Amino acid sequence: MNNPFVTTDWLAQHLSDPNLVVLDGSWHMPAANRDPHAEYLAGHIPGAVFFDIDAVADTSTDLPHMLPSPNDFARMAGALGIGEDMTIVVYDEVGLFSAPRVWWTLKTMGATDVRILEGGGPKWRAERRAIEAGAVSRPAASFRTSFDPARVVDFDTVRDRSKDHAAQIADARAAGRFTAEVPEPRAGLRGGHIPGSVNVPVGSLTVDGKMKPVAELQALFAEQKLDLNKPIITSCGSGLTAASLALALELSGARQVAVYDGSWTEWGGRKDAEVEM
Repeated sequence: MNNPFVTTDWLAQHLSDPNLVVLDGSWHMPAANRDPHAEYLAGHIPGAVFFDIDAVADTSTDLPHMLPSPNDFARMAGALGIGEDMTIVVYDEVGLFSAPRVWWTLKTMGATDVRILEGGGPKWRAERRAIEAGAVSRPAASFRTSFDPARVVDFDTVRDRSKDHAAQIADARAAGRFTAEVPEPRAGLRGGHIPGSVNVPVGSLTVDGKMKPVAELQALFAEQKLDLNKPIITSCGSGLTAASLALALELSGARQVAVYDGSWTEWGGRKDAEVEM
């Protein structure tokens, strides 16, 4: 794949480009006790629009931040001033945590040029670059969706692939959650993992808020016996870090990668879903 990352130097030089839109895609686990929108209002990269992962979502389901319909996404993205043919740069205030979910969402909906800021907000701030406070409102735009169904799978598909092994399943949750040695952070979910899945914790993919070099990622996937030439489904707790794993796999050369959007919140909450420890 083409390099999905841009440097802070590149972004600083292109902030005034008329066809560029910068998105703060920060999101945090409840245990982090961080309010991403409040942090955005307190200070963000100049011109950045806040992309609320929980709001730009299917609100008709109890599952968190599920993909909205293409029509709903077009309406919500357009209201934020995002067009599918713009150069879109996404960042988060962890470094590389939730930005890949926004990257994946935009790519799935047909955006043609989506990049992630390498090092994210922490690197930008460490370099003492400009920060502005308050909300940013862009003129409404037209986002013409071109939904790519190959990038996302549902419960039934994952259940079938778990049985017929026509695709590999990789879980980005921490090892303790994968083995049920650590309880799930969301109430009411069983511990364990999807039968036949392998564990690739998202924390093993990054260092200092940046994605590890491709050679290291490939070695990591080889250790887990993931064949990059065969289809792979990524999962996690709620479909967020599964996007980071999908990004790492695509960087490593995998060409058939789909995210299980419902992930463990759906699977672990369904009594009809088989679970391994």
